[in-house]
Amino acid sequence: MAGKGKILLSITGFNPQRWYEMLSEEREVVLEPDGAADPSIEYAVVWKQRPGVLAKLPNLKVIFSIGAGVDHVFADPALPDVPIVRAVADNLTQHMVEYVLWRVLDHHRQGQLYRAQQSKKIWHEPPQRPAEDISVGIMGLGNLGRAGANVLNGIGFRVNGWSRRPQEMPGITTFSGDAGLVPFLNATDILVVLLPLTKATQGIINYGLLKELRRRNGLGGAVLVNAGRGRLQRDADIARALDDGTLKEASLDVFEVEPLPKTSPLWAHPKVFVTPHAAATSDPAHLVAPMLRQMDAYERGEALDNIVDREAGY
Repeated sequence: MAGKGKILLSITGFNPQRWYEMLSEEREVVLEPDGAADPSIEYAVVWKQRPGVLAKLPNLKVIFSIGAGVDHVFADPALPDVPIVRAVADNLTQHMVEYVLWRVLDHHRQGQLYRAQQSKKIWHEPPQRPAEDISVGIMGLGNLGRAGANVLNGIGFRVNGWSRRPQEMPGITTFSGDAGLVPFLNATDILVVLLPLTKATQGIINYGLLKELRRRNGLGGAVLVNAGRGRLQRDADIARALDDGTLKEASLDVFEVEPLPKTSPLWAHPKVFVTPHAAATSDPAHLVAPMLRQMDAYERGEALDNIVDREAGY
């Protein structure tokens, strides 16, 4: 470990022990708050770090987020001006693709209807629709969105994608920017949200946006799947859209306030499938090694991968 920069591990919300043990195999690790102002700390591995803790580190060089999203890092008003690296790992992508595929197929194959029939002991086979008749719109074409779009396209769905900046994907119809948002929504039966949370995207999933989704389709109505960030959506607007028929169903993994308050009507809403922000969890077994490799490469003078664009927010 001699000559290697020390790591500050600052994680709130869950036990950081596994991260500490795996990072400690190659570098000296300090658990926050013990490392405040330690000049030998050069790297920080964080999840929802306490505001101001990183600003106390005089020789901090790189911040590593343990999640694909970095809005939790930017929540610190005293964030130092050093590179931020977001988590990218095959298993994180795989978990998200599994969740998206699970929820899209459940809505497509009328899982809600079958569960309701089972609860009432009803034996009835509704018509089955071919996947090519259903348009799935992926809102957000980063690593996770692109992977999900390709898998859905591969099993026969018509797939659209929307992103802030123009992108091209074989077999996927892509839209971009403000001008492309409404046409994208108008062509979408199942909306899958995988956007990062930024100033521009906060609250974007609101009633006005949901009204633009295509409702006269083979599903019998528009469907929302949000596995991005809770503050992308307005929970009350989603409930309203479900109640008045703007939305037929929704699968929600994230919410404006988490844990979802027990008083939220979404818990018991018959058209909502709730999961507890569990679509894709960060596993140190898959994320620690890439972080350590990046630190080693950085110390050899090599460029970092997956650096966050601070202006864009992702």
